[in-house]
Amino acid sequence: MYETYKETAAFIKERTGEADIAIILGTGLASLVNEIDVQVEISYTEIPNFPVSTVEGHHGKLVYGSLGKRKVLALQGRFHYYEGYSMQEVTFPVRVFYELGIRKLIVSNASGGLNPEFKVGDIMVLTDHINFFPEHPLRGTNLSAYGPRFPDMSEPYKQQFIQQAFKLANQLNISLKKGVYVGVSGPTFETPAEYLMFRHLGADVVGMSTVPEVIVARHMQMDVFGLSVITDSGVPGEIKEVSHEEVQHIAAQAEPKLTALVKEMVQVM
Repeated sequence: MYETYKETAAFIKERTGEADIAIILGTGLASLVNEIDVQVEISYTEIPNFPVSTVEGHHGKLVYGSLGKRKVLALQGRFHYYEGYSMQEVTFPVRVFYELGIRKLIVSNASGGLNPEFKVGDIMVLTDHINFFPEHPLRGTNLSAYGPRFPDMSEPYKQQFIQQAFKLANQLNISLKKGVYVGVSGPTFETPAEYLMFRHLGADVVGMSTVPEVIVARHMQMDVFGLSVITDSGVPGEIKEVSHEEVQHIAAQAEPKLTALVKEMVQVM
């Protein structure tokens, strides 16, 4: 895999320039592409060794360009464990980002709310996570060139970035929550009992992505900032039938705020 990461990075490097920050444009952040002064777009199908996203709403393009004063590389569509990919495939782009010299990562996602103080449409800054996936992305032979066998996870999301986000949100008049994200395999939405269990475990929201990417990023000492759009509620008494289309609809409503915040965050990270 080590040589595979290098091969893919070399292909991308020939077509782009250096970037400061990588952004995984998950649900709720797709429109950020419209704010990027795009210099290069590459379809995933053109990139050697790259998986291809199969989820509706995930476009499947790598975008390089300027966001304000910073050069960014954006992943327009991520890969999920529930699609049938291995954890190595799910986290493949993060390894490639590192090979490209990028040391800062922004991730976004949609989630189900567990904290009764949160409501649908809220934006939450990730302060921590719980890994509830059935497979660990670092399982197997350790790639010592990237990091240690037993990586420290005491600060999965950089505290400095979290503080900067709340300061910027105040200036932009954007209301933010903060809390713990629990990552699960999916693709089913949770049952009422599962929502309750995750809340008792200490989670504020639940989703089907992000955690594997962050684990691999931290294995390589990349600094991470994460945001989640709460698109449905798992709070007892508020649970109702939910669909992927409804999740996309709610996330789209939050996109302008999420986009404005990330655009400013990139400038101070």
